[in-house]
Amino acid sequence: MSSPTPGAAVQAAQAPSYASRGSSHFDLILTLMCVVIIISNIGATKGVVLGPIFGDFSIVTDGGFFLFPLAYILGDVISEVYGFKAARRAIFMGFAMAAFAVLAFAVIIALPGFDDDYGLEKQAALESALGPVWQIVVASLLGFLAGQLLNSLVLTRMKAKFKERALAGRLMASTGAGEFADTLIFCAIAAPVIGISDAGQFANYVIFGFVYKTAVEFLFVPVTSAVIKAIKKREPTYGQVSA
Repeated sequence: MSSPTPGAAVQAAQAPSYASRGSSHFDLILTLMCVVIIISNIGATKGVVLGPIFGDFSIVTDGGFFLFPLAYILGDVISEVYGFKAARRAIFMGFAMAAFAVLAFAVIIALPGFDDDYGLEKQAALESALGPVWQIVVASLLGFLAGQLLNSLVLTRMKAKFKERALAGRLMASTGAGEFADTLIFCAIAAPVIGISDAGQFANYVIFGFVYKTAVEFLFVPVTSAVIKAIKKREPTYGQVSA
């Protein structure tokens, strides 16, 4: 059996380290990400106005605004610990579950219900709350897919260069790139669904969404970094898998 060449050994030593996605930790993070995506999609069907804050200025957003940054934080953890292929798998799985939820909601709405006043009122509420979810999912699919893949790609490319160094900087840089693409695409499709009809409200929606989500993730960078480091220490396969 021949030994690896010196060049191959150097290349292996320089490759970024990851863990196997066959880990129970990966399964738990993936499950949490899927739940967050589904709940965020439902919450995003409600338009939210916060304020007025300064004079007559109010913040326009949606009901999923406080949950969505968590999905990106979980994406960062997966990208950093398990690599781009695992992150891509998690993103596709999350949206497969979101699509399944939309299908389930459509079936629930279509099923015949009670025809008394309470039954009709409940049916109308279900149609109003869950009926537009498919449009939110399309917006979320295109935005989150582009944003998360860009986020993961930037993070893993920077890891290939910096290895285990500059984790906080890598998290912040990847977040900025991913969130901008995600917010712009999502808001462009979701705005009419939640009742945003003029350019001023749309600009408010996009700017607040990007600034808020990015600021939250920046604020949680120390927590995200601590979680990543803790998982790396508890992953028996970390360092055995390379990109």
